Parts: sequence; C-alpha cells; structure tokens
Amino acid sequence: MNRYRTIFISDVHLGTPGCQAAFLLDFLRHNDAETIYLIGDIIDGWRLKKSWYWPQEHNDVLQKLLKKARKGCRVIYVPGNHDEAGRQFAGMSFGRIRIRHEDVHVLADGRRLWVTHGDLFDGVMQYARWLAYLGDWLYSVILVANRWFNR
Repeated sequence: MNRYRTIFISDVHLGTPGCQAAFLLDFLRHNDAETIYLIGDIIDGWRLKKSWYWPQEHNDVLQKLLKKARKGCRVIYVPGNHDEAGRQFAGMSFGRIRIRHEDVHVLADGRRLWVTHGDLFDGVMQYARWLAYLGDWLYSVILVANRWFNR
C-alpha cells in the first residue's frame, strides 16, 4: 500500500457511463493518505437528473471513500458545478466526509493552497448557464458517438 500525505481527486463524474470508476477503485485500494480532497464533480448530478445510471462500481467507490474516512483518513468534499446540490450541506459532515465550499491545504513546506473546484470562475457558468448545459449535452452526444464508433 502506498501512503501519501494528501491525494486530490476531481471530475470523476460517478453516474455517467464514461466514468472510469474501476480505475479509481483500484487506485483507492492501493493508495492511502492522511487527507483526501474530493474537488467537485465527483457525482454527476446533471446526468443523474436526466437518466439514472449507477452500476455497482460507482457504489463501491463511495463505499471505499466512506471506509477510508471511518478509518481516520480526513476526507474533504468541495462540490463543483455537476454536484452543486452538495453545496447546501457545506459545513456538515456525512459519514465523516466533511463538506466545504472551499478549503485551504497547507503543504509540508508551509505554503498554502486554496482548494476549490473552480467553476465559480467560469464565465459561462456564471453568466450563460444555458450554454454550459448545451455544452454538457453536446459532450454527451460525442461520448455516445465515440463509443459507437469504437465498437
């Protein structure tokens, strides 16, 4: 088992067919840390609103993260735009996973990193949300076309 001080995970998009949950699960099984940051778009609420897709592997990823938190790993979840519903729970903990709007991580040498998903600085998300949804839809179409083409 590899042990790290901190692991940063972002844009997993559990709840989508394109999610590589098996690779993440394998990574989580072979790597441990004092702190794990889940930095947005871990669960794709946008996609799940359209159609439910939740295979066992996606559940296994969440269970593994919850198990790490129970065993003492500090897990901090900073929601992004695709899982923005989680922002209403900032300041709370679920299964020892702390939910924050943002966080500050202190490096071993004392430097400080601001931890945020970054969608708050996306002009499209702030001023033309409809365009973000259109882009998301087009991306989904391209993923389906890519799977069809590769078959």
